Amino acid sequence: MNKQFIQLLTGGLLCSIPAFADGGAGTPSELSDPVALVLLVVAGGLLLAIGILANAVLGAMDIFREKMKKDAGKALITGGVVMLSLLSSNAFAQTATTAASPYFTRLSQTSFYLLISVIILELAVIISLLFLLRYLVGIKRKRTPAKAVAPGKPRVSWLEKINKTRTVDAVAEAEEDMGHDFDGIHELNNPTPPWWKWGFVFTVCFGIVYFWRTEVTHSAPSQLEELAAEEEKAAVAKQEYLKKAANNIDENNVVMLTDPADIAAGQKMFVSNCAPCHGPQGQGVVGPNLTDDYWLHGGKLNEVFKTIKYGVADKGMKSWQEDFSPKQLAQVACYIKTLRGTNPPNAKEPQGQKE
Repeated sequence: MNKQFIQLLTGGLLCSIPAFADGGAGTPSELSDPVALVLLVVAGGLLLAIGILANAVLGAMDIFREKMKKDAGKALITGGVVMLSLLSSNAFAQTATTAASPYFTRLSQTSFYLLISVIILELAVIISLLFLLRYLVGIKRKRTPAKAVAPGKPRVSWLEKINKTRTVDAVAEAEEDMGHDFDGIHELNNPTPPWWKWGFVFTVCFGIVYFWRTEVTHSAPSQLEELAAEEEKAAVAKQEYLKKAANNIDENNVVMLTDPADIAAGQKMFVSNCAPCHGPQGQGVVGPNLTDDYWLHGGKLNEVFKTIKYGVADKGMKSWQEDFSPKQLAQVACYIKTLRGTNPPNAKEPQGQKE
């Protein structure tokens, strides 16, 4: 029966190959798909395993047949095992058809499900044959007998073994008493666990090696040297970030620039673009004086930046946000803030409110 079943499976598998190979005119063969090749190899390997197991079961059947003569009731059990195996095979085959459509292969839906169903069916047959072979040979799982515990001796858990501790009763507690009594509380002999001792030894050894390398041979940086190196890296990273974020400046996050190059760039742009109205030294011409403490639209850095950026239409001042980048606007605003208290000659009278 097993040989016929294997032949049937082999025939079905071989008959399905032309369906894979026939891809139609101009269509690549399904056998060229890696998924199809893998599934066919798996199916062939499982089929070979079924053949080997079937031969083993046939050999075991001869041995079991002799036992069946002594106990006819076991025949019914064997039949039940075989029926359950076949039913489980059908169940596996039926569940395989409800899978989702494959999207990772050129295989058609029918071909893919056919191969998967054959593989699942073969796995179910292998499992059934293994159970059947185990039953026929009479293999039984050996159970490790529980270790007997001496009467009156408590069971030692794995945690107690690791810590080298043990649960003590009243008699053993008296033996472990250190003789120290504090308000009725007795101190017992409770040594430190081994893992804690070895951890302490490791930290001491680590400290000695660390001190030798950092303070004696200087082959490794100390904590202060590591901190200085990390701060240097952070400073370089900050400069790189500021370079990239230079044009993310607005009136809400502008800060005073202290780099002389930024102030010089702001002065150059001020003289070229703002001097006709405010004078080359900020003393004021048509526009207000920028060197005193009085401001028409606010004298804080973000307010000066905002005034330059958006302009003051009713006063005749244009918006410069289309002419200057955010970094350039900040440079001009910071330069204007450096003009405070310079007292240039022929300065215009104060205008606005005192800051």
